[in-house]
Amino acid sequence: MNAPVAPTGARRRKTADTAGSTRRVRGRASGSRTAPPTAPADDHPLLNREIALLEFNDRVLAQAQDPTTPLLERLRFLCIVGSNLDEFFEIRVAGLKAQAELAPDTEGPDGLTPQQVLRAVGERAHALVETQYAIFNDELVPALAREGIGFLRRPSWTRAQAAWVRTYFDEQVAPVLTPIGLDPAHPFPRLLNKSLNFAVELCGKDAFGRNSGTAIVQAPRALPRFVMLPPEIAGCEYGFVFLSSILHAHVGDLFAGMEVKGCYQFRVTRNSDLFVDEEEIKNLRTALQGELPQRHFGDSVRLEVADLCPPHMSEFLLAQFGLAASDLYQVNGPVNLVRLMQVPDHVKRPDLKFKPFTPGVPGALAKRQDIFAAIRRQDLLLHHPFQSFRPVVSFIEQAATDPAVVAIKQTVYRTGADSELMRHLITAARNGKAVTVVVELLARFDEENNINWASRLEEVGAHVVYGVVGHKTHAKMAMVVRREDGRLVRYVHLGTGNYHSRTATLYTDFGLFSANPALAEDVNDVFTQLTGLGNAGDHQLVWQAPFTLHPKLLAAIAREADAARAGRTAGITAKMNSLLEPEIIYELYEASRAGVRIDLIVRGVCALRPGVPGLSDNIRVRSVIGRFLEHPRIFHFHSTGDVFLSSADWMDRNFFRRIELAFPVLEPRLRKRVIAEGLATYLDDNTQAWQMDDRGRYHRLAPGERPAHAAQLALLAELAARPGAVA
Repeated sequence: MNAPVAPTGARRRKTADTAGSTRRVRGRASGSRTAPPTAPADDHPLLNREIALLEFNDRVLAQAQDPTTPLLERLRFLCIVGSNLDEFFEIRVAGLKAQAELAPDTEGPDGLTPQQVLRAVGERAHALVETQYAIFNDELVPALAREGIGFLRRPSWTRAQAAWVRTYFDEQVAPVLTPIGLDPAHPFPRLLNKSLNFAVELCGKDAFGRNSGTAIVQAPRALPRFVMLPPEIAGCEYGFVFLSSILHAHVGDLFAGMEVKGCYQFRVTRNSDLFVDEEEIKNLRTALQGELPQRHFGDSVRLEVADLCPPHMSEFLLAQFGLAASDLYQVNGPVNLVRLMQVPDHVKRPDLKFKPFTPGVPGALAKRQDIFAAIRRQDLLLHHPFQSFRPVVSFIEQAATDPAVVAIKQTVYRTGADSELMRHLITAARNGKAVTVVVELLARFDEENNINWASRLEEVGAHVVYGVVGHKTHAKMAMVVRREDGRLVRYVHLGTGNYHSRTATLYTDFGLFSANPALAEDVNDVFTQLTGLGNAGDHQLVWQAPFTLHPKLLAAIAREADAARAGRTAGITAKMNSLLEPEIIYELYEASRAGVRIDLIVRGVCALRPGVPGLSDNIRVRSVIGRFLEHPRIFHFHSTGDVFLSSADWMDRNFFRRIELAFPVLEPRLRKRVIAEGLATYLDDNTQAWQMDDRGRYHRLAPGERPAHAAQLALLAELAARPGAVA
């Protein structure tokens, strides 16, 4: 294989560290590197984003296959893949289809056209789904049955089970169903995105003499997709019947006097990206409220049908949705495995789940009830979920009732429908505090929650703003202003993850409390940008997108290369969710050529190709997939010793179309913690880590002769308060 060729002639371009040094138009920099030469995909210096996303789901699916993962957690991982694929089709495949229609010959950063990517993605996605259902049917269902957890299929029902299902159908299902017979007066219905539906083939005439031969039955979302039978009826401790099986058994009752020749479940996935014309809107919230209902009825992108669905019915459904044969996914089982995510919650078998734990609390916070006194004394670092998210909630809770607090400011990206933090902000506003909340209304799939919280905050007098049109506010920051000894003192919390109590138990993230005046001044300046008007300045400590983050990262990488050339200590260790932005990747390639050792921990999508001779010999990329979703962004530059935490992945959108922050960890003891807990232990992981090769494929590491080391388990043992205790 020929080595990919990186752009030349741009390496020595000086990257200024000032906000105005790089002018960007439509997300591209003037004076930026020349575009990579056209080359076959295998020889291109950048990998494809969509294929990399499917690679990530392969790694998640491996957790469902792993016999060392608790059985019910294996089922969860299987469902997570289904959920990921839903969003993949709703957003990424939908976008590719639009590109293929509007600009079919335009090559992406990886040198591929939309049509080429669609073909490659289709092949990979079909193979992934086939593997997913094989794991479910051949591995998980038998293993669960051995543990007394059964999915009872219709052909094997006993008389008692059939009678129970009959009663359940009559009392709970039939009253809410509305069958639609297809004829000129009843055209094919408009079906909701990802809803469960049944195509029913009929024979005979109805009361009006009609005989269309086909009807559609929609399963309302109010109906559970599986039902647990009483143990004495099920014949096992936990016996579940799918809603699809119940409806299949009794669908004939909906068509009196007619013969049911076939009943086939199906599900359509639609484009779910919201379109808001940012140049035309006058009120973002009003525009979104008008757009949200349409999300369920976007263009079709995928059709899922059961394996027993005959070709003529599949072709009929494809035609109704305007889809091609390549968009059809015929599956051996329920067409929506995501619904099974709830099964572990119904099964009281802790031995088949991850061991619960109690998150730890740093000693400085455990000893002091006054969180502001603790922060005044020293900066504080929290590493979630190994350490509790409770101090973050307490930060706002205490501020809401503290007479000395005069103002609270916070960004909200994802916070959930039932947020204790939001309730404390409402209390603070009621108590007369000056509360300012920057709510990102365009946080994908959380738009409705955020609109609701914005309304409730406004009702109590909080100052609610929606950030900057055209730039999502993704920075995670909160600031409390207290009056102390006649002066105003600012306290800040900065994080890599959302202000969301539930995801803080599932995602790994860092949060920093500080009363450092320079850091607090920077945070205040960013809030002023978001709520007012004015030009961006160059902050003292933080790097901010869309202004300084990208050029300062380029400059920091270039400094490591210069240090390596001069024979000084050099190296880059970084952790993130995604690495896609071409300029950053090409700067990393140049640093590798200069001799910089670069270790990247990239959970999901990575377009950089590591280990290519002459291009990226000194770059290693790994991904860690475990119990918790890896979420922090950490950047360590060895020549200077700088360590930054950030809300931003290394992607175009984060650098140029979002408000993001990267903030330094200033205290040496906390820098050591971030390096040890966020980077070093993950580089030592040899059980849940995957190494990426130069073709973008991943290979799971094994301990071999070395002791087994799983980073997340080690952090639980080190940081959690009482491993094994009930959380």
